Amino acid sequence: MSDELDGPDLTAGLALADIADGAMVKGHAHGEAALLVRRGDRFFAIGATCTHYGASLADGLVVGDTVRCPWHHACFNLSTGQAIGAPALDAVSCWHVDVHDGRAVVGAPLQHAPSAPASRPESVVIVGGGAAGNAAAEMLRHEGYDGPITMISADTARPCDRPNLSKGYLSGAMSAETNPLRSADFYASHAIDLKLGARVASIDTANRQVILADGTKQPYGALLLATGAEPVHLDIPGIDRPHVRYLRTEADSRAIVDRAGTEKHVVVIGASFIGLEVAASLRARDLSVTVVAPETVPMEKVLGPEVGAFIRGLHERHGVTFHLGTKPASIGDTEVTLDNGTRVPADLVVVGVGVRPAAALAEQAGLTMDRGVRVNEYLETSAPGVFAAGDIARWPDRLTGDAIRVEHWVVAERQGQTAARNILGRRQRFDMVPFFWTEQYDFTLAYIGHAERWDAIDLDGQLDADAQDCTITWRHQGRKLAVAVVQRDHAGLEAEAELEKLIQAGA
Repeated sequence: MSDELDGPDLTAGLALADIADGAMVKGHAHGEAALLVRRGDRFFAIGATCTHYGASLADGLVVGDTVRCPWHHACFNLSTGQAIGAPALDAVSCWHVDVHDGRAVVGAPLQHAPSAPASRPESVVIVGGGAAGNAAAEMLRHEGYDGPITMISADTARPCDRPNLSKGYLSGAMSAETNPLRSADFYASHAIDLKLGARVASIDTANRQVILADGTKQPYGALLLATGAEPVHLDIPGIDRPHVRYLRTEADSRAIVDRAGTEKHVVVIGASFIGLEVAASLRARDLSVTVVAPETVPMEKVLGPEVGAFIRGLHERHGVTFHLGTKPASIGDTEVTLDNGTRVPADLVVVGVGVRPAAALAEQAGLTMDRGVRVNEYLETSAPGVFAAGDIARWPDRLTGDAIRVEHWVVAERQGQTAARNILGRRQRFDMVPFFWTEQYDFTLAYIGHAERWDAIDLDGQLDADAQDCTITWRHQGRKLAVAVVQRDHAGLEAEAELEKLIQAGA
């Protein structure tokens, strides 16, 4: 998706009186959709199309010296066009703006030149090839680091767009070619040594080296642990049968897609976001889908009873059958037997009962642990020169006052970016407002913030079979902790900006 070349030609200029302070004017410049933005007496011109999934930034929000994407909250610097906040990884175009004779005129392209790093480690090793690891490697290069970067991944595939694995690709709406985040040539051209199918056996923090399973020793000047999370495995009879699958890697998603082409009945074990997205995606492939889960209302612990009931109804309207308040007892060749004796036909079983942090390496290395790897506000672990990011990292959250660990794609990417900057001595606090989104059929919910507990949920608008247009707010002791929006992208961005101000004020 891309913006059409409509609106004014910004290279011809606009009268200053026609550009309100804080406003964005969409037009085009040099054959590209563009935005002209005013902040007081300063003017900026950048490309108008988000480089993540192609949303129009004209529908986004200007916050400080950034513009935010309305869909998935990617963040771009107005002065440079750089993608400074995931999930976008590529910059948008950026142009000079000349102000004269009462007009703002978009001129020649601006080139971004990163400032020299405050510190330069002899080498950087990244353990993990997921969201955090890939984002960190890219940010190191964006920030001007020219030393050796080695990314060690146990996966045999290049870093991929993991949300796509349970959404677009699994449903058949997106091709396999959309899964990799980057081409092999990208890593080569950026001098990122990507070691695939390589497992780390241990970390020697005293001698600053990583020991691989084959005995290879990889020295590091700085180390980032970004090992992610592992699916929770069930321990029931039949769990090892070939038609039982988990969904974490690209290979997992491909295997499910392959079986979905020949099977008819699927049982999804678990009503997590992943489980429900799998259910929706496989219904799009016209499979019969049954969801089995121990809770009585899907997602009640995360979203509350009202939203959970809506999600159940949404799936039921699309033909999904639920067996809630029960668990699988065993898995046979063609059926799943539940603990209440019910037998459910199953040619394919997908298990999505949650994940746990893959923190064994960190624990063996003697790092401070706290239901994950404990890091400070700069994502530093208890060992000098060792950082952690992504699903394994538990960091101090200034909004709630608690140490939290969040398993969201965008959070992992932004932690990788922040860790990279801090490896280079930038001393940037990680104080992002957590964000994730889910897509199920024609329903999309964006969740901003983090509410592990709440005592009040407010729903403004409508959320039912006939209307999906609302803002949901979670509060604890009067304090707003999280907001979810349905069909209100701009309100989601405003909620994010509001929570950011609370964090910056020290909550």
